[in-house]
Amino acid sequence: MRILVVDDETDVEPLFRQRFRREIRAGSLELLFAFTGSDALSLFVNERPGIVLVLSDINMPGMNGIELLQAIRELDPEVAVMMMSAYDMHEYAKQANDFRSEGFLAKPVDFGLLRSRIEQIAGRAS
Repeated sequence: MRILVVDDETDVEPLFRQRFRREIRAGSLELLFAFTGSDALSLFVNERPGIVLVLSDINMPGMNGIELLQAIRELDPEVAVMMMSAYDMHEYAKQANDFRSEGFLAKPVDFGLLRSRIEQIAGRAS
């Protein structure tokens, strides 16, 4: 399963790699990272259809997570997209829901909850 993680904070990469190290070593999970919305969109286009889940921060400079979600929906209305944010953004959460987001994760990320959501998405994808 391939997951694209999008966040302008580059320290998320080592954190996610550490939290999912067993799955990565076992070859059951591949993590791709982008640090801007536009880079994420380019990566999504180039790696599609292999990406099963896009996990994106909302508050990013340039293309924010909602704009990225809209662009991904135009390219692939079925791919799972989850949004995350360190801020209480009810309006963004509503917009994400309007564009059929898989949900909203608060930061710091609850990796137990994220794992269970990944398992649900993987089950639907297979």
